[in-house]
Amino acid sequence: MSDLLTVHGPKIVAIANQKGGVGKTTTTINLAAALAEMGHNVLIIDLDPQGNASTGLGIETDARENTTYELLLDDAALEDVILKTEVEGLSIVPSTVDLSSADIELIANEKRSFLLRDALRQPAMERYEFDYVLIDCPPSLNLLTVNAMVAAHSVLVPLQSEFFALEGLSQLMLSIREIRQSANSKLRIEGVVLTMYDARNNLSQQVEADARDNLGDIVFTTKIPRNVRVSEAPSYAMPVLTFDTTSKGAQAYRALAQEFIKKNEAADA
Repeated sequence: MSDLLTVHGPKIVAIANQKGGVGKTTTTINLAAALAEMGHNVLIIDLDPQGNASTGLGIETDARENTTYELLLDDAALEDVILKTEVEGLSIVPSTVDLSSADIELIANEKRSFLLRDALRQPAMERYEFDYVLIDCPPSLNLLTVNAMVAAHSVLVPLQSEFFALEGLSQLMLSIREIRQSANSKLRIEGVVLTMYDARNNLSQQVEADARDNLGDIVFTTKIPRNVRVSEAPSYAMPVLTFDTTSKGAQAYRALAQEFIKKNEAADA
């Protein structure tokens, strides 16, 4: 069985923050779309029972016959759960509300923290030749998020430019450290990306200053602005890069993708 946690397989990134409403799913969808636009082959794992990443990419509920629930708990084959989206080069393993019961069912499984890692190590994975796998985590530090971190090379943290933004981040960092010590020694922090940023707002500027003072170089230079087109795009079931390709939001996610690629190339050098 191939080990996808090597340089030969896709780069696997968990996109996580236990706080809701921070732009986690929006960042997953649009970073994936930007990477696909650059010519990369990208897979999204929708690990949030709300299924917003699936909905935001136009996957109808009745098309989600096999989902991340079946991938984790029923040993479903990859070819049965991976769906192509309307975005060229971008595929998804969708989610439904069924996943909300997974936490309870996982408790009794002795391999409960390693199910996603094992699923992504299926030999069939090599046939898809994915460059990147982005995992949209639920807004909590539950067993689903633990599965994502155990399966991933790194964690990307969206941080909203609002009051109390840094509160709770220490708990996420602690969880990452615990996973590194117990189940995935190679897990690292990909970076922190500031979302919903308003340059005219003193609070956004203060949050940015605090984040950079406390976290240093792991904060991405690129900031995702508070942009109405970014907010509107999911209701049309498409990334903002497709919905309004010249918008400030689309340009910001392209810049984030370029910075993301550059950081990874520097890390691999």
